[in-house]
Amino acid sequence: MTTLPKLTDHELINLFVAGNVNALETLVLRHKDKLYTSIHFLVKDKYLAEDIFQDVFIRIIDTVRNGRYTDEGKFLPWAMRIAHNLCVDHFRKVKRAPVIKTGDDQDIFEVLNFTEENAEDRMVRQQSHDRVRQMLDSLPEDQREVIILRHYAELSFKEIAGLTGCSINTALGRMRYGLINLRKMMVQKQIAL
Repeated sequence: MTTLPKLTDHELINLFVAGNVNALETLVLRHKDKLYTSIHFLVKDKYLAEDIFQDVFIRIIDTVRNGRYTDEGKFLPWAMRIAHNLCVDHFRKVKRAPVIKTGDDQDIFEVLNFTEENAEDRMVRQQSHDRVRQMLDSLPEDQREVIILRHYAELSFKEIAGLTGCSINTALGRMRYGLINLRKMMVQKQIAL
């Protein structure tokens, strides 16, 4: 056990594949600071960095266990690339989240403030969510489906097109008309979120 820290990354990976869990722990401890710090600098959020750091090692474990890791003596750069890709994926997910505007051109999620709320605020927020759900339910099925897949499932329009069997332009059009219809309903029913 005391010799594990003296082994190379390649030797530790081989020991892990052979069933030695301590070898993985040694590998994690060896590269933890560099990986975590890099992730933290990219995402600028301690808790998100911790989540991504864990995801990096889950990916590493899966890759090694499935025999897809090819060791070229470059474990750390490979792990850094995984970390970087997961950070990029996070930002893509955040960036492609759609912005739904209210009647007075405000982002609906800025209007629905989710920070430290009391019981009354929670009730008002729940009522707003219920109104949004009711409006979504009254949309034509194809428009509702695209809005839900885009907003709640965070899929790209290409992914939505593949799932719904339509072109990307059709998916974009359905999203556009769905949002227009939601705005009309808000005006007609005098709904303020």
